[in-house]
Amino acid sequence: MNAERPIGIFDSGIGGLTVARAVTELLPQETLLYVGDTAHLPYGDKSAEAVQHYALRIANFLLNRQCKALVIACNTASAVAFEAVASLAAGRLPVINVIDPVVQAVAADSSLHKVGIIGTRATIRSQVYERKLRQLRPDLEVVSQATALLAGMIEAGFYNNQVSHAIIKNYLRYPDFADIQAMILACTHYPLIRTEIQAFFPPEVRIFDSTAPVALQLAHELDTWSLRATARTGAHQFFVTDFTDSFEQTTRLFFGEAVHLEPLALWE
Repeated sequence: MNAERPIGIFDSGIGGLTVARAVTELLPQETLLYVGDTAHLPYGDKSAEAVQHYALRIANFLLNRQCKALVIACNTASAVAFEAVASLAAGRLPVINVIDPVVQAVAADSSLHKVGIIGTRATIRSQVYERKLRQLRPDLEVVSQATALLAGMIEAGFYNNQVSHAIIKNYLRYPDFADIQAMILACTHYPLIRTEIQAFFPPEVRIFDSTAPVALQLAHELDTWSLRATARTGAHQFFVTDFTDSFEQTTRLFFGEAVHLEPLALWE
């Protein structure tokens, strides 16, 4: 495997650009090939079988483009399709999901005794966070709440305003969250509302999201496989399966800079 090949990252939309941005900040010498399956967003409302189908089709595309690593930058796809994608890769390259790095970071903090989780219906329904956390920390109490409106709200540009404050407050008032010591943001959209979520809780409540842990895990895997690039060899590429000009404009919110999206006819 050529270390100068790109890293493939995919999500149901542009939420995974929060992960892509963290990767570029930690690994500026790497080149990214990003796919947002905007034709099927949100994955959180789809069946596990449908999400697996979409994830495998996109993974095949990224493998055919000679990507040296795959990052599933979507909690729903990570919850229900990680094993299928890893099997497709068949040990040829590292495959990273957005769940395990966060779970390991939370479990490593011995001061935590009760944590909350918010995410899409599919992610919460899968109970993948609870299962993995209990494997590492059987003593940890875990409570979760599906927050179905948040991803769409963020993609529509409603955050850091009265609308988002009201919706977030309504979700976080869930009684089981009253005495948590940490909150896991189990959706790659949610880093954009991290400040609003932190403001709801006392300052001592820790907020965990996938961005930094996933970037660190990717760096570790690249080093393990001797695949870390020494210098950028080309421009990042960003594809979406359903293209609109207005959608392209919102990518700045997620990636921190202007991004040119290219249409990808993956489903024709």
